[in-house]
Amino acid sequence: MGEEKMMTANSEAAAPAAVELPGFVMSAEEAELAAAAAGVDTVEDLLPLLIPSAMRLARPPISRFPVGAVGLGESGRVYVGVNLEFLGMPLSQSVHAEQFLITNAAAAGERALRAIAVSHMPCGHCRQFLQEIRGAAGIRILVTSDADAADGRAPEWRALASLLPRPFGPHDLLPKDAPLVLEPHDNPLGDPVDAVANGFAAGDLEARLKEAAEAAARAAHAPYSGCPSGFAVADGEGKVYAGGCLESAAYNPTLGPVQTAIIAMVAAGGGPTGDVVAAALVEKDGAVTAQEATARIFLAGVAPQATFHVYKYRSSDV
Repeated sequence: MGEEKMMTANSEAAAPAAVELPGFVMSAEEAELAAAAAGVDTVEDLLPLLIPSAMRLARPPISRFPVGAVGLGESGRVYVGVNLEFLGMPLSQSVHAEQFLITNAAAAGERALRAIAVSHMPCGHCRQFLQEIRGAAGIRILVTSDADAADGRAPEWRALASLLPRPFGPHDLLPKDAPLVLEPHDNPLGDPVDAVANGFAAGDLEARLKEAAEAAARAAHAPYSGCPSGFAVADGEGKVYAGGCLESAAYNPTLGPVQTAIIAMVAAGGGPTGDVVAAALVEKDGAVTAQEATARIFLAGVAPQATFHVYKYRSSDV
């Protein structure tokens, strides 16, 4: 018995310690240095050691259940994702950690994800959302909460395909060469034909918000509705954060542009959503999946003081 206890204690002492994250993205060089400092062989081995730090970045005021996810891109960069919940909003507006991670990677121009460590087993919603990545079946997944404290067994890596063996996804609805979520998009919007505002941001902020929202709409992943949209927010310091919609073949796991803009704000170290002082939405005129109503509800609930400008775009050949 004493020998068994000593072996367990020694094993625990030898286990690599958790590693603190410097932010929501680590460069390839930072990741390599962190892996070496932690005494692990590869950056992939580093990912689970970053999970405790990622969980502390989560913002779940409703469930109080923090979730952290950390992914390795083919570039060697490491991306962080956390769950976000918004007081006063429907639960459907919440952001899952895996969704945050993918949005974060897409914003950084990452083209593929090799591996993801996550604190808790991905829900069906996230398993589906991950299908928007080309080659999703081969992404390696490790769930740190799978560790067995009783026998010291470490969690194991598994392919995403084992978690969703017969997926419905982009291959069911799109041509094979259609760009997927981590691939470049350049959506045609046309020209602005209408604008509605409840006030105007000071100085050049309104122009910067419109520019950021338009760029996000052009980069959005909206192949199923054909309605790309972009949303931009500004805080009291005049910093602008933007995101475009990221659709899912299954529709419901889709992230709207409001959510992706807030992800951008959090990932950049921004404050709470209540700090938003101005916002802008760019979307197509007459869009079959419109974002304006959702954006108004969100702002009314979390940042009622914010000015809001909606820009509608229409193709010249319509």
